Amino acid sequence: MSITRKWAALQQRSIEILIRLKRLYPEATCTLNYETPVQLLVATILSAQCTDDRVNQVTPALFARFPDAPAMAGAQIEELEKLVRSTGFYRNKAKNIQGACFKIVEKFGSKVPKRMEELLELPGVARKTANVVLAHAYGINQGVTVDTHVKRLTYRLGLTVETDPVRVERDLIRLLPQPDWENWSIRLIYHGRAVCTARNPKCDACVLADLCPAATLPQIHSSNVTTLKSSEIKSAAKS
Repeated sequence: MSITRKWAALQQRSIEILIRLKRLYPEATCTLNYETPVQLLVATILSAQCTDDRVNQVTPALFARFPDAPAMAGAQIEELEKLVRSTGFYRNKAKNIQGACFKIVEKFGSKVPKRMEELLELPGVARKTANVVLAHAYGINQGVTVDTHVKRLTYRLGLTVETDPVRVERDLIRLLPQPDWENWSIRLIYHGRAVCTARNPKCDACVLADLCPAATLPQIHSSNVTTLKSSEIKSAAKS
């Protein structure tokens, strides 16, 4: 089978996976609580190495005290640190939040920018954070958010051979319809938490098992699932 035909089969399998995930998790929304784009930005920065539940416990008091970018930019750093302490890495997070808000005020008129390149200028904002903000604050699907769950499941499902999040995102962008980029990530996160866990995936309870080359069920034959080698994916990505 040619690389082009293999890639087409891989795209078809990706769509089938997407369809099943939509049925399994019909409500795929951001689980962070926020009211404004800057609050979403701050909550997403806090979510690094932290659960969304913990962030949602912290942000009510944080946003009540500092509701917008000017307030956070002018805050005492010690107070910010105290308010976000329980999310972990609190000194660095508080520094990034204040730095990002200061730049939003000084350069973007106190409004979170709507362009990827401008978001990436903000301290503490990587592509993952920018993708979340653009998708959920502005309805702009600029890319695919790749966290540890998305990276692990995408690899297990044979949709990429990459481990670097930027390269994983590149492969997923080519495989999935743009309107589904962000919600694909949310659904994979749900599935990674509930079924396809890191150490003991529940393959016998997985609706994707017959499409997954990593499934361990006796009746699943990985050789029947279309996958691409690293060289083939890179070649197809250039076409």
